[in-house]
Amino acid sequence: MKHHGAWLATAITILIPLGAASAGAETIAVFTKAAGNPIARAVRAGAQAVGTAAGITIQQYIPTSAGNVPQQQFLVDEAIRAKSDAIVFGPVDVKAMVPSAQKIKAAGIPLINISDKLEGGDAISFVGTDDYGIAADTARTLFKAMGGKGNLVILNGPDNVPTAVARQRGFKDALKEFPNIKVLLEKDALYARPSASDLIKAMLATSPTPQIDGILAANDAMAFGAIEAFKAAKKKTLVVGINASKEAVDLIKAGDMLASGDDNGLVEGCLGTEIAIRVLHKQPVPKEVMAKTAVVDMSNYQQYEIPAEKRPCPTLESMNIK
Repeated sequence: MKHHGAWLATAITILIPLGAASAGAETIAVFTKAAGNPIARAVRAGAQAVGTAAGITIQQYIPTSAGNVPQQQFLVDEAIRAKSDAIVFGPVDVKAMVPSAQKIKAAGIPLINISDKLEGGDAISFVGTDDYGIAADTARTLFKAMGGKGNLVILNGPDNVPTAVARQRGFKDALKEFPNIKVLLEKDALYARPSASDLIKAMLATSPTPQIDGILAANDAMAFGAIEAFKAAKKKTLVVGINASKEAVDLIKAGDMLASGDDNGLVEGCLGTEIAIRVLHKQPVPKEVMAKTAVVDMSNYQQYEIPAEKRPCPTLESMNIK
C-alpha cells in the first residue's frame, strides 16, 4: 500500500466545492461517476445551479477515474464524516456501492439515487432518464430515414452498464416494427469511439464491402467512431447516437449525423438536487422520476446548440411531476 498516501491526497483534492459555501448553509453532497464524462459534467452543473439558487452549499465528490469503486467508497465515507445534510448519488457500480448506500442510511443522511438505480440501499427517490424510451425513439428515427428497409449495424454499450442494457432493449423492440431491416452485425463497442471506429473500418475493408444503410449506436462516442470510419473510406451512411452532445449537434447541423437521443445528465442533477432540498424542508417528493427526453435531428437541433451544462434547469413543476 505504499502508494496509498498519494491516492488519498488525490481523492481529497477533489472534495473542494465548486460553489462558494454560505455560512451555516445546508450542504448537499453530489456524487458523479467520472471527472471528464460529459453526462457527469451536466449532472454537476445542474446540481450546482439548483443549489446556488436555493442558497445551499453543493459539495462535489468526483472519482479521478471512471468505475473506481474503492475511491467512491472512500468518498462516501468522507461525505458521512463531513456530516452532509443530504446526498445525491450517482453510483459507479449499482451492486458494489450498495454497502456504501446502506452506510449513508445508517448515518441518517437522506439519499437521492440518480443516473443508475442502486440494487439496494433504500434511497428516498430515484431520478433517471428513460434510456429504453429514448433508445426506441432514436432507433425509429433511423429506421424511418432508411425507408423501413436495408442493412443495419448496431453498436451496443457494455452489458454490465444499466444504461446500455436498457438502450439495447429499446433498439430491439423498435426493430420488431421494421421487419425489412436486416441486422448485419450487432456488437458491444464498449461505449468507446476508437472501438467503434476500428470495428466499422474492418467491416468496410472486407471484400466484397457490405452495404451498410444505417448505424445505430447506443452513445454518441460510438456514433462518432462510425462516422470517422466512413469518412476515411470516403463513404457515407445514416448514423444515430445517444447523448445529444455538443459534437453530435454540430455533426447533425453539418449533415454528417442523422440524429441523437438527448440523454445528457442535466435533468438528473437538477431534479435530484431539487428533491434533496425538498426532503430537507420536509416537503413531499416523488419516489421515482424517469425523464423522457427528445430525439435531436435537423428539425430541432438549434435549441440544443447550447451545451447541456449551460442550459436552464428543468424543475419538477415544469415536468408536471408531483
